[in-house]
Formats: sequence, structure tokens, C-alpha cells
Amino acid sequence: MDRRATIATLLGKQTQQRTTAATSAGSLAPYTGPFDRAAASHLLRRVTFGANYDQIRQAETEGLATTIAKIFTQDPEPQPPINHRYESDPGCAIGETWIDQPYTLDDEIRAYRQESLYAWTGFLMYKDNISIHEKLVLFWHNHFVTGDINDPKFVYQYSKTLRENALGNFREFTKAITVDPSMLIYLNGNDNVASSPNENFARELVELFTVGKGDLVGPGDYTNYTEDDIQAMSKVLTGWTSIGYFAQDATPVGIAFSPTNHDNSTKQLSHRFGNASISAAGTQEYKNLIDIIFQQRACAEHICRKIYRFFIGDNINTDIENDIIQPLADLMIANDYEIQPVLETLFMSEHFFSDAAYGCVIKNPIDYFVGMGRNFELSFDQDMLISHMQSLGTLYAASFLGMSYYNPPGVAGWKAYYQEPTFHQIWINSVTLPNRMGYAYVLINQGFDFDGFPIYVDPLTLVDKMDSPADPNSVITEFAMTLLPRPLSIGQIGYLKQVLIPGLPDFEWEVEYLEYTGDPTNEQLANGVRNKLKNLLTVILTMAEYQLM
Repeated sequence: MDRRATIATLLGKQTQQRTTAATSAGSLAPYTGPFDRAAASHLLRRVTFGANYDQIRQAETEGLATTIAKIFTQDPEPQPPINHRYESDPGCAIGETWIDQPYTLDDEIRAYRQESLYAWTGFLMYKDNISIHEKLVLFWHNHFVTGDINDPKFVYQYSKTLRENALGNFREFTKAITVDPSMLIYLNGNDNVASSPNENFARELVELFTVGKGDLVGPGDYTNYTEDDIQAMSKVLTGWTSIGYFAQDATPVGIAFSPTNHDNSTKQLSHRFGNASISAAGTQEYKNLIDIIFQQRACAEHICRKIYRFFIGDNINTDIENDIIQPLADLMIANDYEIQPVLETLFMSEHFFSDAAYGCVIKNPIDYFVGMGRNFELSFDQDMLISHMQSLGTLYAASFLGMSYYNPPGVAGWKAYYQEPTFHQIWINSVTLPNRMGYAYVLINQGFDFDGFPIYVDPLTLVDKMDSPADPNSVITEFAMTLLPRPLSIGQIGYLKQVLIPGLPDFEWEVEYLEYTGDPTNEQLANGVRNKLKNLLTVILTMAEYQLM
């Protein structure tokens, strides 16, 4: 059985048709349809790591324009990660940050600081707001990839580069990442000197980060660049090195430029870049190169396709290329490569809210696990140590299922965003699907314990805030609106009602629920309602539709 057949078997024939036929309608014209609860849920599911019932209902009330404004409100710079529990770090007491502290030769200290950074990253994704910012940080991490950087201070600096530029200017972002200390290590910038130019970063700069490779049209000549361009660009980029890697003194994380290791010749680019030449310009030379690269329309087209695949779906057919990608590229160029106008236009478009765009993408592991926590309003901020352990456990679960933050499998990022023809279907197979469902089952029915720090769901706190919690039909549809990308069918509602109140008339649920609310401290009454809700949620979370967004 091939992979597409396997996915069809696991998720069901109807779902398979939906995921492969997605996003084939609508244009970039502003959406004028109803911004109802389903539309609000769809928007927040795609541009954040999921939303809870209150957030969805508030978005519906405030409308699309206000919600978009909130989504793009710039987050303040987060406080740096701290030492939560490791008592043996001589340079960093509990409660203090380690980002500017030297190392010792103790590998345990480095390992703990890596753990701290990982948990800090997870916590930022769990924050109780509807900002796009952390979702964009993940997008850019998958675009400007680094990995296997074993110094957590360097990774933290890389994370800062992503966060500071996530909603800014794509061209300036490319300049910043070119000399980021982690990138200099990852793609051999440190080894790129005039006497022996290293082509690794120059190749990925054009092939993955800016114009894209394009088709081979002649010996050493691709649609968007030539092999001679890579050689010339590698010379432009000579002389830069990172400093402070594993420093056991006060040397901060940073970069340095060595004029003696820089190639000062004039570099000649090909017809793909207008036969431009780049004269020696010291520390400004790489910026001049990037300015020339960004004169090519292919930069805008390439990044708009990646934005589309990350936030909408992988099915970029001829119609979508002509009606969505090319107009987005026009918009990006007209706005001098500013990122936000492109995203706002896409997320407020007819196309984004077309029927085919709902539930057409399989959630990646981070969206799945973090989204589940946000759906159920897990408390990750009452105690920083508890938050640390819970956030850490969640990202470990995502890593176990193939998505390890700060360590993508290769320079092209996670295969789900570029590997044809499977794309996002890579996330689901006969191993990962049962593991996902097993996690959901345990979370709902017994909770997790991370080194003595619990994480669990109490469905009573969720159902109590619903509009009509005494109506079983309303309870089912309200949960589905928060958790599933498409409304339930009549048959599905009937099936779920049998799960909630098997063989009983609707009024039996009303009687039992009102008895509980009349005496909420009665554990027997509370547990009776709670256990029925757990059964309902267990089934919803193991539905094929919950794997989709």
C-alpha cells in the first residue's frame, strides 16, 4: 500500500479527498461572508497554535477586522529563559538567567540550559493570547533553518533573531540571518575565507532562502541562478565568524569580521542577476549582495509559496499560482518586502475562508500537542517551575512524533513543507496516529505527571461556560466548534450523543447537569457529569477530523 492509500485508510476516504482537494476556490478579494464561530475558529486554528472556547467566542463577537488587528499586535520581547531547578550551575542561581553566563566543562550544565531553553520556547507558544507571533517564529525557523547547535546561548540568540524579524521586512531579515552566529556555524560561514571559499551558505541563500532553485535549463544554469553565481557569492560572504561558542569566560555570543580573510576582488554575477558586479565593501558587502538578490521577483514568489504551504495548504495548482501566489508576490514587492501586509491580505481573503480551506491540512506535531493544551485551557502560568516542566513535556512529545524544535531534519526544514507529493501527510502513519490518539486519551482520562508536576483536563470548567450546558446537543456542537475544523454531520451528532448519554433521552442530561450545578461541591454528582464529558471528549479527540486544521 502506498503512502496516500495508507493515509486514506487511517483518516478515512472522505478526509483524504478533502486534504488533497483543498484550497481550490476564492480569490484574494476581502472576505465579506459571515464571520461566525466556525470562521473565527478556522482563523485562530491556522494563525495561532489553537484557541479556547472563550477566545473563539470573543473573536466572533469582535469581528474579523478587530481580530486580525489583535493577531498582528506585536508581542513585547519575552523575558529570557531562567534556571528553574538546577542547583549545580555555579554561574547561574535558581531564578536567574543563564544567557550571559560562561560555561564550565560540566556537560550537565549545558544539558540543563538546553532544557531550560526548550521549555521557555514551549511556554511562549502556550501564552494565553491570540497573537500570530510564535506561529511565525516557527515558520521562519522552518525557513531559515539551523540545527545541531549545541550551545544554548547561541540557539537563544538565533531565537531572538527570528522573533525580532518575524513580522518585519523579509530582505532585512535575510541580512540579519546571514550573519547570525548560529547560521555561521550551521552552514560553515566560519570556514568561509578568501583562501578557501566555502559555498554552503551561498548555495542555500539562493536555493532555499530567497529566489529558489528553479529548473535546470543548461549546464550549471538554473532558472534563478547559476553555479558561477554561487562561487561569486561565497566570496562576497568571506571573512565572517561567530565568537563565544562554548566560551568558558565572559565572551558574549557575537560575530566578528576579518578583513584579511575577506575576498576583496570584484565579484561578477550572471545574467540571472542582471550581470551585476559587487565591489569590495568590507562589512557592507553581504548587504549589497542581498539587495541585488532581492531585485529578482523570484524572491517574492518563493516566500509567498512557502507562506501558503505553511498556513493554507500544499495544493498549489495553476489556479492558485495565478490567482493567489502571483498577486501576493505583487503585494510584497509593492510593499518593499514587508511581511505583514501579505499575511493580512491572505488571512482576510475569500480564499482563506473558502469551504475547501477548512480542515484540509494535517496538524504538525507542535500544532497538535500545543493546540490541545490551548484548546483545553491548561494552566501553564500559575507557577514557573510547573510551567517549565509542562511545556518541556509537551515539546518532548512533539519531538517524539517527528518535530523537534531547534533541530529540523535538514537545511530544507521539515519534509511536510516541501516533500512532494506527500507534504503534510508525512505527519500521519501507522505509528504516529496511535501515539497521537494515545496521548489524547491519557490527557483526558488520567492526565500526565512530569516529574511530579501534573497536567490534566477538567471538562467541568469547560462546559460550565457554554451557552446552553444543560442541552446535550449544544454541548456536543460547542465542543466540536472548538476542537474540529468542520461542523458535525447529523449522524455524527447522534453518535456522540450516544457516547454522552447512551440510550437516554435528552432531558436525562439536563436533569443530571442541573443536579450537579445545584450542588457543585458534591463529588459524586460532579464525577458523574465529569466522567460522561470525558467519554465524549475522548471520542472527539480520536476522530479523524481532530487531526486536521
